[in-house]
Amino acid sequence: MTTTRARIEAVAAGVSAALKAYADSVTAQVQNGKATLDQLEAQAKSEGATAELSVIERLKAAQQNISSKLQDLKATHKSNISRAQADIDTDVARLKAEIDEIGAKLKLQLSQE
Repeated sequence: MTTTRARIEAVAAGVSAALKAYADSVTAQVQNGKATLDQLEAQAKSEGATAELSVIERLKAAQQNISSKLQDLKATHKSNISRAQADIDTDVARLKAEIDEIGAKLKLQLSQE
């Protein structure tokens, strides 16, 4: 019985460690995106780019959504973790792409002036 219990505890510890590593990685990506968005927001404000500012606000909301999903992941049943992680990964990839897109638009606007 002790051996089975030890195995279960070891598996649970491994899952917890893997989730923590995953959450740390996603958190770092979100924080990097936040820093970039803050820079883009300052640039958009200085340019008076209201359309871009509205997109930036939407992207900030998307970041909050990702953070909420990370919090929910901690309480997710083991059988649903991979699906939840895939959902978060999709959101993070979409966020990165949209940040890159808005950054390119702002850079283009600067170069045209």
